[in-house]
Amino acid sequence: MKYTSFLLLVILVLSFGAINAQRRPARRPARRPAANNAATVPVSQPTPSPASSNSNKPSAPYITIARSGGNGGGINDTAKISLRNDNIITRNYVKDRTPLAYKNIREDDAVYKQRIWREIDAREKENLPFRYSLIEDNGSQRFISILLSAIRSGVTAFDADFDDDRFTTPLTTEQALGKLAAGKPDTSAVNDLDGNIIRYEIRSKEVMLDSVYKYRIKEEVVFDKETSVLYTRILGIAPEMPKYTSEGTFISLQTLFWLYYPDLRTTLAKYEVYNPKNFGARMSWEDLFESRMFSSYITKSTLDNPFDQSLKLKYGKNTLFALLEGDAIREKIFNYEQSLWSY
Repeated sequence: MKYTSFLLLVILVLSFGAINAQRRPARRPARRPAANNAATVPVSQPTPSPASSNSNKPSAPYITIARSGGNGGGINDTAKISLRNDNIITRNYVKDRTPLAYKNIREDDAVYKQRIWREIDAREKENLPFRYSLIEDNGSQRFISILLSAIRSGVTAFDADFDDDRFTTPLTTEQALGKLAAGKPDTSAVNDLDGNIIRYEIRSKEVMLDSVYKYRIKEEVVFDKETSVLYTRILGIAPEMPKYTSEGTFISLQTLFWLYYPDLRTTLAKYEVYNPKNFGARMSWEDLFESRMFSSYITKSTLDNPFDQSLKLKYGKNTLFALLEGDAIREKIFNYEQSLWSY
């Protein structure tokens, strides 16, 4: 009887242990780290993104997009060369034209000399050729485009910051053209049909050239006693661009750069001025400046100006008085020349 009870107790204990063993989950064997297994990601490292998981692919190239053709008027506009003669007559003399050399004026013969600063407003009717926007083989015919073409061909531009007009700080071609840029360029990605980036396109924020409509002229008036002639020689030309706030409020005119006019004459001799009456009889830009066939007003002079003040600074907001004072300066120089003669 005792052995029977003990045997039943052993059977119950073994049965209870077997039931618990079936309920307990089986222990998985330890997994060895496989070599070059991309599916195994350590817990401490982030999951790589699809764009950076394949580092063997070459990076997308960066391409600078330049404008071409049209009358958009950007600083990077390029003109396509005509594959046929775009004229009934063959016009070769324009390319070979060179300006005449100036007469040398001895320092002892210069008995009278004044320095004058002028401003040309291309919105005036007489100055509308400055904004002529025809596209020819040599590019846009806007005067600002001609100046930019001269800079690209090797004419040195000088910095105009802090109202410096003495040609002291030369600029590189990129720095001079950058004066017309409107901030940093935009970079945009171009995707294919699968959504992969194939290239990046860089487009510069440019200022339309039609917004440059004022030019500063620095010149000297010299009376040569040897020839008894009052000479007017231009020293420099500087384009001006209006500055605005982010809300579009006008601030002031900004001088972009100065170009030394004697260096610029060769380029100006190869560009013709628009003639609204006769397209076949046109003068060069060098002839226009030497013949004084433009409208301008005096903004500053060395005549009776011991403090080196511009007329705008002298008269403030009274622009009418500044304009009348400029006419008075021109009249004084004219009267000096006339007073040297006896009638």
